Amino acid sequence: MQRIIAYMKLTAAFFRLIRWPNLFFIVLTQFLFYSCIMLPAYSRLNIQNAWFLSWPLFWALVAASVLIAAAGYIINDYFDLDIDQVNKPDNIIVQKIIKRRWAIFWHLGLSFAGLVITFIVSWKIGNWVIGPANLASVFLLLFYSTTFKKKILIGNIIISLLTAWVVFVLYFSELDLVVFTREMNYQLAMTKIFKLTVLYSGFAFVISLIREVIKDMEDMQGDEKFGCHTMPIVWGIPASKVFAGVWLLVLILAVLVLFVYAILLGWWVAAAFVLLLVVLPLVMILQKLYAAITTAQFHAISTWIKLVMLTGIVSMVFFKWHL
Repeated sequence: MQRIIAYMKLTAAFFRLIRWPNLFFIVLTQFLFYSCIMLPAYSRLNIQNAWFLSWPLFWALVAASVLIAAAGYIINDYFDLDIDQVNKPDNIIVQKIIKRRWAIFWHLGLSFAGLVITFIVSWKIGNWVIGPANLASVFLLLFYSTTFKKKILIGNIIISLLTAWVVFVLYFSELDLVVFTREMNYQLAMTKIFKLTVLYSGFAFVISLIREVIKDMEDMQGDEKFGCHTMPIVWGIPASKVFAGVWLLVLILAVLVLFVYAILLGWWVAAAFVLLLVVLPLVMILQKLYAAITTAQFHAISTWIKLVMLTGIVSMVFFKWHL
């Protein structure tokens, strides 16, 4: 019985290490984008068998994304061990529960598995963009953990770009330039999909950038002790709050434009959803950011941003009927 309990604790610790809620966000994002945007875009134009990602290949690509992201979280905690002993000593898993050599083993194993799956999908669909791109993602996550995370803004931008890639990888998996130049309906469908790819990947990039800066403010104590040069350390908390606040305002205004657009098209339910569950929470986050001083307050803001990420992802559902 004790062995079973120990195994369960180890399993729970492993899932915390790989940030399973964030991995769920990846799965949900790619599933909704594929099922509510990409496939309806094809069916509306009566395109038959035009998509390259069958459901099995789609789920394989999702698995690759999840495995690579999980490996990234592991290697990040591996190199952040000293910093985490200051910022979040009660949440340390590497070394405390899972030995460091096992963390490296899991990082290498998950990265390798994710890349193998990616290149198999690339070969199956005849697309050689996503394989090298996911390989670059693995190296970016590694260099982020070892170097870029400690640099002002560079690490934040890398994570934001990789968050946006979760959406873009599906678009590139479906894009065939030869078919695009020959088939008008396919061209129309892919153009429509591209616009929504830019919309959601842009949303993902900006809100991720905001959250990364806020997390830097939350982790400032440990980062400063171990020689990091993040934005709050180099520019100070007030300037970092202004940076995040400006991007929040940009995001709010952009979403308000979409809200007005939805109203003009008569998408009443979608418009109400966006207003109540995206715009208003973003305004509240902006207010909380202005008043935030303590680590706990910055942590709460980071949690609220994650909830807005979720509602932003769920909004893809409406395109299933309104595309």
